[in-house]
Amino acid sequence: MSDVKKLASEYLVFKQGQESLLNELDSVDEGLEKIKTKLSDLSNIKNLHFLMGAGVSSDSIPAMAQLIDIVQGCVDSEQTATALSTSTNGLTHADLKELFQSAKDHSPNNLEDILGTFYAKRAFQNGTGQQDELNDFLIELIETQIYNSINIDCTSAAASKSMGLYKQLYQKLSLRNKDLARVNVFTTNNDLLSETALGYLNINYNNGFSSGLSRTFNPARFSYTFSRKIDSGMEKYEPLENMVYLYKLHGSISWIESEDNSFFNIKEVDVKPNLPSNGKNVLIYPTPLKQNKSLGSPYSDLIREFQNKLLLQHGVLIVIGYSFSDEHINNAIYSALASNSSLSVIVFGNYPDENLTKLTDRRIYQISGEIELPSDEGAAPETEKIHYFNYIVNNLIPDLDRNKDNEILKEFIDSLKSTRGDL
Repeated sequence: MSDVKKLASEYLVFKQGQESLLNELDSVDEGLEKIKTKLSDLSNIKNLHFLMGAGVSSDSIPAMAQLIDIVQGCVDSEQTATALSTSTNGLTHADLKELFQSAKDHSPNNLEDILGTFYAKRAFQNGTGQQDELNDFLIELIETQIYNSINIDCTSAAASKSMGLYKQLYQKLSLRNKDLARVNVFTTNNDLLSETALGYLNINYNNGFSSGLSRTFNPARFSYTFSRKIDSGMEKYEPLENMVYLYKLHGSISWIESEDNSFFNIKEVDVKPNLPSNGKNVLIYPTPLKQNKSLGSPYSDLIREFQNKLLLQHGVLIVIGYSFSDEHINNAIYSALASNSSLSVIVFGNYPDENLTKLTDRRIYQISGEIELPSDEGAAPETEKIHYFNYIVNNLIPDLDRNKDNEILKEFIDSLKSTRGDL
């Protein structure tokens, strides 16, 4: 291993506004320690929120490029050719492949744009009294492949890495100091990794659905405080410590349109992994038109909750694995920063084209970088991105139950032992 000091400024990005918080002579280890210290301080603010995007599930759920390959394979398959011949009036497999390729040629790496093109075409044709069976067939085919890719077995070996990270994260978040507000987790993901991890850890969570045999959506539940009685002799309560508020901003594969005449007509059901959709699922597929769809319930209610939580005084929003491609979510963050001077935002990742990361506002922190991992002499060095979910959970997110007084006492004892030569 080389003894040359690796400078943090060459490997890490740690900004407050546009000002680097790293000194020119800081080593990588010193830079990482500065990041950990700042995260520890900010995580102990009264209101803590997380916004998690597709990046946090990328070890189990296919990324955009992989999804395009999956859809392409399905479009080209003989099974699709057979289904097409029996469900449409004289339309051919060649027509289907040509239609998909025409959109893919203009956006070869973005399934969101491809699906959005077909949605736009359908919206135009519906508005002019037309119908295009081939276009509708292709939309259903793409949506089915997306749903099947999301509906994984969260307890399988293939999902073990993601599940391990989710468990570690929620274990830390659930132990937050009881004198502070419970953690709010907002996610654009439709998978069930969060619910599975929380259930495994026996952590209580509130996702806006009632309990019982028929779990119906009611956004008023997000305002509920869950407490336990601490004195049997009097009416004295304290908030549950192991509690997380979970907001699925784009819906979930476990949500369906309900026929129970409930007020919001959304119900949560048990979902068996690796089985196809029943056609009633309520989730927002990745398209540019999702902002329009998100204006309706329950999405408008969830976005309103997101906005309201960001307006709480003394709050921090930690953004992980989110690409800033959802305008309704971005607008909620911009609006909160414009009206809440006590809100801080921590962005994990490198987004040079995002307006938020161009601001000089010192309430906005940016963290990214790539470090070399320890390796045997002569072996090719391996690297790890510090803004990836794996590194964040394992190395940067603090244990939120740590008591400052205990930390100070521990540091004093360690220092005393070192002085005496006991360490």
